[in-house]
Amino acid sequence: MSELGGDKTEQATPKRLEEAIKRGQFPRSVEVQTVFVMAAGLTALSFTGAETWRRMVLTMSGVFGHLHEWPVTLDGMQGYFVGGMLTFGQCVWPVAVAGLVGGLLAGGMQSRFRTASEALEAQWERVNPVAGLKRMFSVRSLMPAAVNGLKLAVVVGLSYGEVMRVLDDPIFFTAVNAARIAEFLTSAAGRILWRVGGVLVLIAIADYAWQVFRMRKDMMMTKEEVKEEGKASEGNPEVKAQQKRKRMQLAKRKMFRDVPKADVVLVNPTHIAIALRYDRKTMKAPVIVAKGSRLNAQRIREIAGQHQIPILENKPLARMLFKYGRVGGEIPAEFFAAVAEVLAWVYRVNRYRYYVEGSLR
Repeated sequence: MSELGGDKTEQATPKRLEEAIKRGQFPRSVEVQTVFVMAAGLTALSFTGAETWRRMVLTMSGVFGHLHEWPVTLDGMQGYFVGGMLTFGQCVWPVAVAGLVGGLLAGGMQSRFRTASEALEAQWERVNPVAGLKRMFSVRSLMPAAVNGLKLAVVVGLSYGEVMRVLDDPIFFTAVNAARIAEFLTSAAGRILWRVGGVLVLIAIADYAWQVFRMRKDMMMTKEEVKEEGKASEGNPEVKAQQKRKRMQLAKRKMFRDVPKADVVLVNPTHIAIALRYDRKTMKAPVIVAKGSRLNAQRIREIAGQHQIPILENKPLARMLFKYGRVGGEIPAEFFAAVAEVLAWVYRVNRYRYYVEGSLR
């Protein structure tokens, strides 16, 4: 049974994907951002943790060591509060900035650092409470809820076992100083964070893969849509111009690659260059492998010089071949005699090069 015209069986075209990105539709995983923020914060903490702990210990020692000296006045309380907040800010800001950078980097990587212009415009349908309720209770909204539930279970499961081991540790039942207890708790917290972080990385990878799969499925097109888009693109002058430029670039690259195969390059002397090749075993007449003017001519001469291909100045012949010849085609019949003289001169001057196993190439 043939497929129905409305079945979305075709992958999205580049144009469709480009339009989706402009609308802000691309695979986006909150879990990836969570992992980046957490990793950046932990990295910053690993560099600043010792200094942060030192400042906090000094602050707490100062507070509790001189608690009896506090002036019980509004100004005195405000002074201690402001000082404590400043110390707290100095300890926290490296981690906060690192987390912010990590979040921005994760968002940029997922959007390929492209701005969704249409997504920045007002979309009043999103303000519609009825539509909001539909989105809230849709099947698609169950996936984030499931992921959050999984994350909570992982965090609770990994943390519970470690917390129980920490609470049973003999350090809490012996006489040790506060610094030793703080070091022990910091180590335990680090173990919990790294274990939780490792599992969150796996969850983020799975969630991002799901988002990519869902995006591709949502963007699939019917065969009719693909045909219509192709017709629209073919009639677009910009698309035609772009395709023409690509064809010209490909042809130019191939032309330059063929220059080393030439037997001689005719020049004008600076404005025109014609590269000719002739193999009497396979060709009926000499072939123009490359031709160009100005910058292209200069490039042809450079390649010829690099491969020790003879360069001969012949203004009239170079002009005629440039005007009437085409790249990849045989030279016009009226120029056979003139080109034969040029090739004969080349073979005489470079006799050794053009003899292979006793026969002229």
